[in-house]
Amino acid sequence: MRFGITILPEHRWPEAAPLWRRAEELGFDHAWTYDHLVWAGLPDAPWFGTTPTLTAAAMVTERIRLGTLVSSPNYRHPVTFMRDLLALDDISGGRLLCGLGTGGDLDSRLLGEVQPVRERVDRFHEFTELLDRLLREDHVDHDGPYYRAVDARTLPGPVQQPRIPFVIAANGPRSLRLAARLGQGWVTTGGKGGETLEDWWAAVARLAERFDQALAEQERPTGEVDRYLLLDSSPVFSLESVDRFEEMTGRAAGLGFTDVITHWPRPEGVYAGDVRVLEEVASRLPHLR
Repeated sequence: MRFGITILPEHRWPEAAPLWRRAEELGFDHAWTYDHLVWAGLPDAPWFGTTPTLTAAAMVTERIRLGTLVSSPNYRHPVTFMRDLLALDDISGGRLLCGLGTGGDLDSRLLGEVQPVRERVDRFHEFTELLDRLLREDHVDHDGPYYRAVDARTLPGPVQQPRIPFVIAANGPRSLRLAARLGQGWVTTGGKGGETLEDWWAAVARLAERFDQALAEQERPTGEVDRYLLLDSSPVFSLESVDRFEEMTGRAAGLGFTDVITHWPRPEGVYAGDVRVLEEVASRLPHLR
C-alpha cells in the first residue's frame, strides 16, 4: 500500500510551502492538489492555479510524487496542457502523476459552455487520447469533434518514458474502459455510494469488480494498473482518528487498492480535522505498508 495526501490550493505560498515540505517529511508517497477554476466544495474560498502550485511544490521537495487531482478538459486544450506537463515533469525530475477526469459541473459552466454530461464524457475521452499521443509522438495532427492539432511539436518529450503516467478518474462504464486502456493508474471516489459508510464501501467493491472486468477486456494483467481510492469521498473523514484511517486503509487493501489518498486537515468545514492525527497516522505508515 502507498499513501497520498491532498493539499488544497487555497493558501498563499508562504503558508502552503511548509505543508508540501511536511508531506514529504512525514513519509507520504504522493501529494496532490485539485485542478479546478472554482471547487464546488469551497466556492467562496481563495484558490490558486494547479500547475504553478505543483511547480513550486517540486522546488521545495525532492522525493515525493506530485499529481493533479484531477485535470479535465473543462478549460484546457491537450496541446497547451502537454507543454505544462512537460515542464512539470522536467522540473520535478520525473515525479509527476497526471490525474485526468471529466471534471466538475461548476468548472464546466464558468467559460460559458453548457454541455450535457454525455458530451463532456465524449470530450474527455478525445482529450485523453490526444494527450496520450502528444506525450508519445512528435509532429501530431488531429481533427476531432472537440480538438484540432496541426503538426504539434512535442520536444523534448517527458522525463518519464514512454510518457508521464495517467491516473484516470472513472466511475462509469465508458471511463472505466478508458482507464483500463490508457491508464497507469485508476482513481475512484466510489461513485454514488449512498448515505452510510457501509453503502459507500459496497459501491467501491462493485466498481473494483467492474474495473477488473474492464482490464480483462483490454487483456491487461490486473497488477499492471495501480488503483487509487479517495478515502474522503466516503461519508466520513478518514483522519477523524488514527483507528478510522487504519480501518479504511485495511478495507481498501482488501479490495485490491494499491494506493489511498486522504486530505490535509483543515481548521473547519470540509476535511476539518486535527493535524496531530495526521502526524500520528504518518508515524504508522511503515507498519501500514
